[in-house]
Amino acid sequence: MRIALLGGTGDIGQGLALRFARDTDHEVLIGSRDPEKAREAVDSYDAELEDRGVDSNIKGFINEMAADRADIVVLSVPPYHVADTVESVEDTLDEDTILVTPAVGMKGDEDGLHYHPPGTGSVTELVAERAPDEVPVVGAFHNLAADALSDLNTNLDLDTLLVANDDDAKETVRNLANEIDGLRALDVGPLANAAEVESVTPLVINIAKYNADLHDIGVKFQ
Repeated sequence: MRIALLGGTGDIGQGLALRFARDTDHEVLIGSRDPEKAREAVDSYDAELEDRGVDSNIKGFINEMAADRADIVVLSVPPYHVADTVESVEDTLDEDTILVTPAVGMKGDEDGLHYHPPGTGSVTELVAERAPDEVPVVGAFHNLAADALSDLNTNLDLDTLLVANDDDAKETVRNLANEIDGLRALDVGPLANAAEVESVTPLVINIAKYNADLHDIGVKFQ
């Protein structure tokens, strides 16, 4: 498969790109609004993987070109850019494309981070509202620490929680997530449950904030 990471030059995009390139055989497409920035990120990711003896298969494009070539499109952009990003690539998406969103709305104060969803109830549901009707949307990779993902010296032992209304799309993303070494994907039901999944992210960030020995933690269900 071809996996496009729109906004793949940012923290979560970098982590997913490195893990997909190292742990799977899929082609990874890095998308950006600036194609030169995408190519620079690819050079950086390639260099790191080469140092680890990994033959990577990563290419860089402007977001629209990356989405047009992909089977799975991951919106690895901040929540306030999600709607605009979907709008910019919607003409390249169809029923054979799976749209994945890990974005979480949060706001911070002196006490920590707090869940701050849009009016739709969750960022995942906002993506589904803005995406073309025939394009299945899956919420995944919300609760993963970007620093841990992008540090390939970190051995993961974490769960990622999946929500979707399309069971086939959810199963495809579940299988993809399970290919990342140390990651287990768990089904949490339809998109209506996305708020509960997204709200875990500020929780784990606050745990890390107040416990010095728990930096870059995630969730694991026993």
